Amino acid sequence: MFTEKDALNLAEKALKNKLLQTDLERLANLDGADIISLLAGSSFLTRNFFSSIQLCSIVNARSGKCSEDCAFCAQSKFYSTNTPVYPFKSPSELICLGNNLAKTPVKRYSLVTSGKGLEPKEIEKVIDVLGALKNKIKLCASLGILSLKDLTSLKKAGLNRYHHNLETSASFFPKICSTHTYEERILTIKRAKEVGLSVCSGGVFGLGESISQVIELALTLKDLKVDAIPLNFLIPIPGTPLEKANFLTPLYCLKIIAIFRYILPDKEIIVCGGRKQNFGSLHPLVFLAGASGIMTGNYLTKSGFSLDEDLNILKSLQFHI
Repeated sequence: MFTEKDALNLAEKALKNKLLQTDLERLANLDGADIISLLAGSSFLTRNFFSSIQLCSIVNARSGKCSEDCAFCAQSKFYSTNTPVYPFKSPSELICLGNNLAKTPVKRYSLVTSGKGLEPKEIEKVIDVLGALKNKIKLCASLGILSLKDLTSLKKAGLNRYHHNLETSASFFPKICSTHTYEERILTIKRAKEVGLSVCSGGVFGLGESISQVIELALTLKDLKVDAIPLNFLIPIPGTPLEKANFLTPLYCLKIIAIFRYILPDKEIIVCGGRKQNFGSLHPLVFLAGASGIMTGNYLTKSGFSLDEDLNILKSLQFHI
């Protein structure tokens, strides 16, 4: 049996950065009611570093026809899905969306594009958007694999944080993507840090990875010293290789969040894609499991909780935003 006292003891070790491999193995093996006990420690850690829940929102600024073959992705050109396809949206439309968000409790607005990277003319469009919004809301972007030059230009224009997921562990990555390497992703994170950007990097869970590989990803992100970790939970997309994947349960999703909180106790942990679809009645427990933030509104190609729905949820739980 794993008790709340056990969880708090592990949390104290996590605070001192003294979790051992045996502790991680113990976390990996927890199941059933023991996962609920685990939340005593993860919620303690979250409250120790965060006094409010941060909200962020994204816009799909360019959709579909991605040159990469990530097995979970609705936007890959390799798979036949019903995902909308459109070129880079006009700066005026993206600025309007940002202005509207700036009037809400949402703290961060992120521009997200399909594809491995951006063309120079698209970088200029992003710069226009950043310039118009930089004094109104914190600005993030997820634009693929970019050069030091482009990242520097974006930071100068007002970009605060760069998002670039590792997606999964290094050992599992070859099973979900063959068109680029894990090392390319890590290099992009290092470049973003080099130019002084805050870095947001996490992954997608439910791809078939083991719990040991979940921990492997968390440890990699710890080594990279990223600032925020977005956790996404697979929504199987018809037409993709993972359309019939069925690896997640609400309790297992909570376990994943908690493990990340124990390994990265002082980092922002943001529950993002698949929150609406994968947690069921256990959804309010994401905050006890370790979430210090949530992505509100729609995801790239699927719907999520609306801002009003999320605000009502947080109000009912008496969380500050």
